[in-house]
Amino acid sequence: MDQMNITPTKGNLISTNKSLQLSVVGFDLLDRKRNILIREMMLLMDKAKQLRGEIRETYEKAYKALQEANITLGVVQELAMAVPIDDGVTITYRSVMGVEIPNVHWEEKDYGICYGLDQTNSRFDYAYVCFKKAKQITVLLAEVENSVYRLGNAIQKTQRRANALENIVIPRFRNTVKFIGDSLEEKEREEFSRLKVIKEVKMKSQEEEI
Repeated sequence: MDQMNITPTKGNLISTNKSLQLSVVGFDLLDRKRNILIREMMLLMDKAKQLRGEIRETYEKAYKALQEANITLGVVQELAMAVPIDDGVTITYRSVMGVEIPNVHWEEKDYGICYGLDQTNSRFDYAYVCFKKAKQITVLLAEVENSVYRLGNAIQKTQRRANALENIVIPRFRNTVKFIGDSLEEKEREEFSRLKVIKEVKMKSQEEEI
């Protein structure tokens, strides 16, 4: 609010004070929201760090098992094609302070043995199990990393809004309140002085008439 474009009246003082109070409340709410989001993100970041280490080991083990299956059976691409496509992944959302956080669910389906045992061996079975575990961890990591990304964006936006209120809007309203208050006090002093002068002139006039 530009002080040069505002008339220093009691109505404007009340209106500006109300806007100042709302801005202070808004800043407090944003600060609380930011702290909650940061706490939530820190918990997820610890989980993501753990999952990244686990998924790296799991994929290394899975690809090593696949390599051994290829060595013992030849290229197993045709055998792998017999495994059905997994469509058991669904996504729902939960709200954390207005931020939509994904919950990724994987419904594990029991397909049984979907490839011929006479054409495979234990190395192929082991590779199949390893990649199944890798799928589980991938689903978890996708959920956690996406949540961290969304929370990070929300924290940045909240921080910008809080900074704008704290450093620009609130100081501006406070300065405007002071400007209007000082102007009204000055007017009151001038009015008091004017009335005092009028009273003295009137009393002097009455004395002269007597």
